[in-house]
Amino acid sequence: MPQIRSEEELQAHQLQRLRWTVQHAYQGSPVYREKLDAAGVGPKDIRSLDDLQRLPFTTADDLKEGYPFPLLAVPFEKVVRIHASSGTTGKRKVLSYTQKDIQDWTHFFARCYEMAGLTPEDRVQIAVGYGVWTAGISFQMGCEAFGAMAIPVGPGNLDMQCQFLVDFQSTVMCCTASMGLLMAEEIHHRGIQDRINLKRMIFGSERASDAMRTRIQELLRLEHMFDIPGMTELYGPGTGLDCEHHTGIHYWADYYILEILDPETLNPVPEGEIGEMVVTTLQKEGVPLIRYRTRDLTRLIPGRCPCGSILPRHDRLLGRSDDMIIFRAVNIYPGQIDHALSGIDGIGSEYQVMLDRRPDGRDYMTLKVELKEGVALSEGPNLSQKIAGEIKKQIMVSTDVELVAYGSLPRSERKSKRVFDHREA
Repeated sequence: MPQIRSEEELQAHQLQRLRWTVQHAYQGSPVYREKLDAAGVGPKDIRSLDDLQRLPFTTADDLKEGYPFPLLAVPFEKVVRIHASSGTTGKRKVLSYTQKDIQDWTHFFARCYEMAGLTPEDRVQIAVGYGVWTAGISFQMGCEAFGAMAIPVGPGNLDMQCQFLVDFQSTVMCCTASMGLLMAEEIHHRGIQDRINLKRMIFGSERASDAMRTRIQELLRLEHMFDIPGMTELYGPGTGLDCEHHTGIHYWADYYILEILDPETLNPVPEGEIGEMVVTTLQKEGVPLIRYRTRDLTRLIPGRCPCGSILPRHDRLLGRSDDMIIFRAVNIYPGQIDHALSGIDGIGSEYQVMLDRRPDGRDYMTLKVELKEGVALSEGPNLSQKIAGEIKKQIMVSTDVELVAYGSLPRSERKSKRVFDHREA
């Protein structure tokens, strides 16, 4: 971001681009025009960044209702590509991209590799999904634009992944955290740690728990592990990255404005408090986003990073507001369970939450937790008590705990499913 040298210049840039976005959306998209007219606000009303709060919200329903080309703000002849979300219910969210959108996305994704400390001598093994999803192609475009060597393997196929790590001496691997754990355990099992040159992993698509990261670090002895956020609606992966100080994810505030709002009241929460990420794009042509409710939960991190970057930071994602579990009138996010388990010695990184409703009409939670490698099942009673106590202390609910042997819970090359709700609707 060479042209922008201070927070003041960044805010001036944001205001200028916010005005452009509202004007572009109003002129190009009938849906946005109707929304803005209904809210009584138009392009000429945006005089300061505070006026952002006057703009109406956009939601996933707006994208689904407009299928197959929702919120399109340019003529069809300007669309050069589409991507779709991996949604499992109803119609997929389809996003259209202009040539400039692709160039912008490639540019800021290349920044991610720069922020991760890569050089053109690095060899980047890309083990994320290719196809209509945004993942694989964006990791590859950004890598090539940055100037490092891209090795586009895709997910799964552990034999090929291991062979390429050895033969090509890949220095960086891009994958989900679940795939990272799977690879770390496979490398350990095959005894090839000393034959590979892996120094960094970049995790996308899912939250990486502290326990999972610790286990990967133990097995692979990596220099750094990074989190890369991204969603199809907001271009895709690459919208930020934590630097080598790992004090939070720097996000590209010259490409979008991030608000953190209370999911219930939709009012801003104080800096440092957890809320829902709401994004407004500043450069996007094909499908601009105005106050899009992502449902992702995080917090803004106050102050400036030790790295000196003026780019603001948000924390790793706690979860999604629509992933919240309601158990005996307590709201629980999966990230809270990650946190509670991460401080307990003797257990591994993998767990499952089972929710059931028994004949007495009450809800019950069972937490299946893997033991750490080398820990005997005879340690179970003591550890079970510790886990149940920590869950009760931190989350204020009671749970049964079932400890299982290391390696007995399923691994995945994509996202690990952790919550199984068997209660009646």
